[in-house]
Amino acid sequence: MKLKIFFFSLMLMMITNVNAQELPFSDITKTPAVYNSGTIMARMIEGLGFRYYWATEGLRSEDLTFKPGDDARSAMETIEHVYGLSNFLLSAFGDEVVALADIDKTDFASVRKATLLNLKQAYALMMSSTKEDFEKYEVPIGGGNKLPFWNAINGPIEDAVWHTGQIVMMRRMSGNPLPKGVSVLMGSKN
Repeated sequence: MKLKIFFFSLMLMMITNVNAQELPFSDITKTPAVYNSGTIMARMIEGLGFRYYWATEGLRSEDLTFKPGDDARSAMETIEHVYGLSNFLLSAFGDEVVALADIDKTDFASVRKATLLNLKQAYALMMSSTKEDFEKYEVPIGGGNKLPFWNAINGPIEDAVWHTGQIVMMRRMSGNPLPKGVSVLMGSKN
C-alpha cells in the first residue's frame, strides 16, 4: 500500500512539474553513475522517450493525418498506438502503477503528453529496480496469463521504438523532417 501511495504521489508531482515545465525527454545527456539491470533498462526507456519526444515535436495537422498508403496507419493513429504501448508497458509493474487514463485520444497534445509521462514513470521505476524486481515484473496477456519481463523488452518497448521510427518517416514524407540538430547518439539537440 505504501508503494501505491508513493507512486501516486510521484505521478502527481510529475504531472504538476510537466505542466509548469517542458515535457520530459527533450535532453537525456545526464546519465546514471552505475551500470546495473535497472539503470540499463531505464536508459532504454529514456532513449525511447528522447526519440518519441523529437519525432512528435512540431507536428502539424497535415503530418498527423498523413498516411504512406491506403491500408497504412496515419501518423496520429501510430501516435495513439505508441500511447497504448506505454500503458501496456506500465502494466508489467503490477497494481502499484497506474497509467494516465481519461485523456482525449483524438487530441494530439494530450496523447503526446500522456505517452511521455508514462515513459517517465517507467523510467523512474527502472532506475530503482533490482534484479529481484525484474523477476517479479510480469506482462499480462489476458485470461490471467502472464509473461516474464523479457517480453516487455521485445514487446511494448521495442515496438514503440519501431513505431517512433515510422512517425519520423511519415513526417519526412509529409514535408516536415525532424528538427535540425537532434542527435540520438548524444541524446541532445544542438
